[in-house]
Amino acid sequence: MPINPTRAKQLSENLSHVLSQVNTASASRNVRLIAVSKLKPANDILALHQAPTSHTHFGENYSQELLEKASLLPRTINWHFIGALQTNKCRPLAESIPNLFSVSSVDSSKKADGLEKGRAKLVAEKKEEVQGKKLRVLVQVNTSGEEEKSGVEPKDAAQLCKHILDNCPHLELGGLMTIGAIARSKATTKETENEDFEELRKCRDEVAKELGLDADKLELSMGMSSDFEAAIRQGSTEVRVGTTIFGERPARGDAKVKEDTTEEKK
Repeated sequence: MPINPTRAKQLSENLSHVLSQVNTASASRNVRLIAVSKLKPANDILALHQAPTSHTHFGENYSQELLEKASLLPRTINWHFIGALQTNKCRPLAESIPNLFSVSSVDSSKKADGLEKGRAKLVAEKKEEVQGKKLRVLVQVNTSGEEEKSGVEPKDAAQLCKHILDNCPHLELGGLMTIGAIARSKATTKETENEDFEELRKCRDEVAKELGLDADKLELSMGMSSDFEAAIRQGSTEVRVGTTIFGERPARGDAKVKEDTTEEKK
């Protein structure tokens, strides 16, 4: 797969800058950086996955796009599905990508069950990559109360977490995820806390208490390009950064899964 050297250099510099910001905000605490590559070509992902950057965690929002990219790229990539997922797409996604590391947008028991069936099928087929490895899932919580946002209400998070723990042996409950309100994100400063991030942290603690779990074992996935530093300061262990690394995205209809040229990108 062709990689434009100029483009690769720019991507590497962008990634290094974000990693530096993550490390500064985290104060030596481990924080996972998911490079959100939706609507960007597989060539860009490969450029960052290869040495010297060797980045492994990439996030996609659309199931069909992820399926296509996963078939083109190395199995050493850890894929994260981070977008809204239709119930009927859960099983096909989980059973088709052995190196699917995590699904971050589980907001119903039916979706969890679909992912469970898909992962169980891979295990039954004795796929080497998945033996002894559960599919990590995060319960998405709607912390802002916005109707257009996916996610369970905070009061229902424990019930869904319990369903995963009790009924999905091939899934690992990794923690909770939220996509907060844009207005709150923009209003957050070093001196103020984001209400959505505070709500998710509170929700995590309540889930842990109700289910008898160690709160520190439940990750908080919150923070994107515009607010990931604030999210880390408020306890996030995983951030999703796309445009800061890859640049502005094309319209979905103009996106290419794979670039077929090494011409200089504008």
